[in-house]
Amino acid sequence: MASLTPQVTTPAVPGTAPVRPGRPRRPRVWRGLVLLLAAVYFLVPLIASFVFTVKAPDQGFSLDAYGEIFSAEGFAGSLLLSLGLGAATIVIVLLLTLPAVVAVRLGAPRWRPVLEVVCTLPLVVPPITFVAGISTVLRWGPDYLASTPFYQTIIAVQDPGFPIVLVLAYVVLALPFAYRSLDAGLGAIDVRTLSEAARNLGASWPHVLLRVIVPNMRSAMAGASFLTLALVLGEFTIARLLSFQTFPVWIYTISGAHAQVSVAVSVFSLLITWLLLLALSSAGARQRSGS
Repeated sequence: MASLTPQVTTPAVPGTAPVRPGRPRRPRVWRGLVLLLAAVYFLVPLIASFVFTVKAPDQGFSLDAYGEIFSAEGFAGSLLLSLGLGAATIVIVLLLTLPAVVAVRLGAPRWRPVLEVVCTLPLVVPPITFVAGISTVLRWGPDYLASTPFYQTIIAVQDPGFPIVLVLAYVVLALPFAYRSLDAGLGAIDVRTLSEAARNLGASWPHVLLRVIVPNMRSAMAGASFLTLALVLGEFTIARLLSFQTFPVWIYTISGAHAQVSVAVSVFSLLITWLLLLALSSAGARQRSGS
């Protein structure tokens, strides 16, 4: 006759999960290693650039290079031009991309792959090829349009004070990044239910887009705006080959005569970009926590 051995059970403490036997957790050292490698990859060039800007050959440590940034010739004009081009590019990209993404998701889901391919296509075209086509059009435009009303238009878009042709080129380059950000933000909300509820209450489609969808897309729009602004502030090839004095072109121009000042401006612009990224990230986090 088998003997019955009473089983002793440990009473569970209220509010705690039962302890289950299993393999002990391994310390995930690889995460720290990856973060360390990433920090070294990004910080070492930045630190080296900063040391180059503050180390004078005969004076030792000096911050004169950073003091000369705001007084350097062409700094304010080129920076304001790039910021203006960035603002215009952001407005046009959002006006083109946001309604298209919403319309395709609500009315024609089958066209979504087509829109994705069209918006992603600028990543395939090299910038040098892109600017070669633009410069070709700008060269033959005045000759072929001299007797038409479009002659003044082709001249106006090349105004060095505010080159609209750069805005159009930057819109094309920013489409992939803006589309990805807006499409991800639109996928995070139930846009169909929101739009149908607003329509049942008598709202028009412009009202639905501006008062219902856009407030729920602020984080995605902020991300698209930041990526577009970062692209404009860092774009060099198109502006250089079209002979426009944007901020990156100005940095390259002064690098020969004022190497320390040009590197100091690069460090300064990189820090400003990081601050913008942190501000947009914190704004998005506050919006998510508030909602």
